[in-house]
Amino acid sequence: MPEPGTTAVVILVPDADPLLEAARGIDPALVRHGVPAHVSLLYPFVPEPALTRQDEDDVRSLAASFPAPGLLLEDIVTASGFVAVPVPELQPVVDAFHARWPGLRPYGGRFGARPAAHVTVAMGADDPATADRVRTAVGCLLPLRARAAAVQLVVLTEGGWRPRFTAPLGARTTTQEV
Repeated sequence: MPEPGTTAVVILVPDADPLLEAARGIDPALVRHGVPAHVSLLYPFVPEPALTRQDEDDVRSLAASFPAPGLLLEDIVTASGFVAVPVPELQPVVDAFHARWPGLRPYGGRFGARPAAHVTVAMGADDPATADRVRTAVGCLLPLRARAAAVQLVVLTEGGWRPRFTAPLGARTTTQEV
């Protein structure tokens, strides 16, 4: 379990929230409370106490360098209690963030050096029957057209994940402080 002060950089995919709701309807414990549908770009990112203004500026700059792509969510992957929907259109963005911070190992190295871009739908579906129910419920909602909305830097606090800032994709000069 991550500790407070852990940060992550994610791409928000609000159109995929119904997929999380489908999993939550089967078992609320499978979906992180208060975390919207997203694709992780870097998790864990720079710990909050070590986060610099340059890191924040680089996140904003990288976000601005990519357009907000349309996405087609159509497949489901499962592995060891994990249910996800691949988002290959966002792999170039994931790769760019990894290249900018090469010393950070995505997911602590648990999924290799280059994990596939995906929306996590459920975690902890260790019972195969539960994972199958989630897969079926999510499959009924696919294919799903979606749009990547923005990049967000989030920080884990005692109360859960909170946004530090949001940077629109493809917006060279605008950022929204949260």
